[in-house]
Amino acid sequence: MSIKSCLVRASLTALFASPCAMPQAASLQVAPVLVEVPPPGATATMKLRNEGTKPLDAQIRIFQWTQVDGADVLTPTNDVVASPPVASLRPGTDYTVRIVRTKKEPATKEEAYRLLVDELPEAAGGQAASVSIALRYSIPVFFTVTGAPPKLSWELEQRANKPVIVASNAGDRRIRLAKLKITDGKGGVANFGDGLAGYVLGHSSMSFPVPTSSKGFGAGGLASISALSDLGPIDAKP
Repeated sequence: MSIKSCLVRASLTALFASPCAMPQAASLQVAPVLVEVPPPGATATMKLRNEGTKPLDAQIRIFQWTQVDGADVLTPTNDVVASPPVASLRPGTDYTVRIVRTKKEPATKEEAYRLLVDELPEAAGGQAASVSIALRYSIPVFFTVTGAPPKLSWELEQRANKPVIVASNAGDRRIRLAKLKITDGKGGVANFGDGLAGYVLGHSSMSFPVPTSSKGFGAGGLASISALSDLGPIDAKP
């Protein structure tokens, strides 16, 4: 997949795992997998490591992360930068990347970003290495503030005759949802799996299309919601 096509995707939705490729034993390793900077901090660091046997090049970029009409949107920004933007890693070596908030004004609300780390394959057939991506990591970056905790509300909508769950967060802090399961008033269950369902950013909403395997779900309205969040378990009624 080309960088151009990945960027088109990135502008429409946050990349939570690796839409380009994610081999089981990737040469490029990244830590941590979430960056959270409390106030009044403006910098953080990330480690890249080459676990392979050959040198590799990595590209590092940061996008502002918002949610519009229930969907993740990534937008190029200079408010936060990664230094350096490109790294060459020898086998078995670590590399430190600095994440710097360049805005002079203090954050008045939690700011969300996505840091994309792309492993660039070796050039082949005379083409530059930058025309394709071997591996991508998408790391959430948050500059936090003191504010109201997440406050979720839930709705069931029909879009193109398909049920969609909309989670709205009236709090100032994002919330991370995993193992999301919704039950309707007639006992129908929409199970979103045991992994990450997604984030709902502060003062934003996120849409979760009901899996096609959930036959008949939604006929009786929402009855209960269960999930695991980064703040603990959720067991709620809409």
